[in-house]
Amino acid sequence: METKILIIGACGQIGTELTQKLRQIYGTNNVVASDIRKMNTDVVNSGPFEVVNALDYNQIQHLVEIHNITDVYLMAALLSATAEKNPAFAWDLNMNSLFHVLNLAKAKKIKKVFWPSSIAVFGPTTPKEHTPQYTIMEPTTVYGISKQSGERWCEYYHHVFGVDVRSVRYPGLISWSSPPGGGTTDYAVDIFHKALSNGKYDCFLASKTKMPMMYMDDAIQATIKIMQSEAELIKIRSSYNLAAMSFTPSELASEIRKHLPDFEITYNPDSRQQIADSWPASIDDSEARKDWGWEPEFDLVNTTLAMLENLKNHPNFI
Repeated sequence: METKILIIGACGQIGTELTQKLRQIYGTNNVVASDIRKMNTDVVNSGPFEVVNALDYNQIQHLVEIHNITDVYLMAALLSATAEKNPAFAWDLNMNSLFHVLNLAKAKKIKKVFWPSSIAVFGPTTPKEHTPQYTIMEPTTVYGISKQSGERWCEYYHHVFGVDVRSVRYPGLISWSSPPGGGTTDYAVDIFHKALSNGKYDCFLASKTKMPMMYMDDAIQATIKIMQSEAELIKIRSSYNLAAMSFTPSELASEIRKHLPDFEITYNPDSRQQIADSWPASIDDSEARKDWGWEPEFDLVNTTLAMLENLKNHPNFI
């Protein structure tokens, strides 16, 4: 049976690039992008697009049926810092959208589900360096609590109902093609914009705050690779640790100065500092490497180069 994909949350930071890549692989008409409104013209204009509320089961089911969808990528979520401002809605969106998709798979309406988790599932009691796949998870944010709960439900639906659900724990993601989406790691995107536009950046995290990061190309590669892997290779049905690099704001600033010697950075930690301090500094992703061959391509050096070059050539860059 031909793969027909529905991406929910296609206009977000990850969904934007995931949509384009999946359309290249599976064909434009086989990848239906959807979001609560038409926000990203590239996604909306480059192929099938539907307006859908991720909290409306009937809307999602209708799209699945009329487009003969086999695979759903559920990318809709309220991220860490944004979720803290509206905890009840964040829980509602992050959890009930997942239930809707899992229940469609349970009812055999779809065959395969991708749902992203996050390093936010970890907390201050988690080992900070080389955080293992199986460890203490006591998240302190609404986002992290919803992601940890989602992991348990994914595992449950797989074991009890046979749902083919797959997941990775994204670290902080760095992308040039879409603006930051309200996450604690978003400084690592905004810093490039400010470095190019005015040569200065006021960072909302302390200079030595080390966190796991990943260039968006690697995140997209991992997402597609786990979904294309044979089912028997996917041993973990909660979510896989995923890693590429770890660095601090000061280390990133130093790398940027190799290309923009006059770049200046200041540090004024805000409420996001507390969130960052509760997360790991580095991740052990050996299970993903062993089970389905995960391997990143981007480190701090080539990520910095790619971000600066792509932003300078982006038609919408200010």
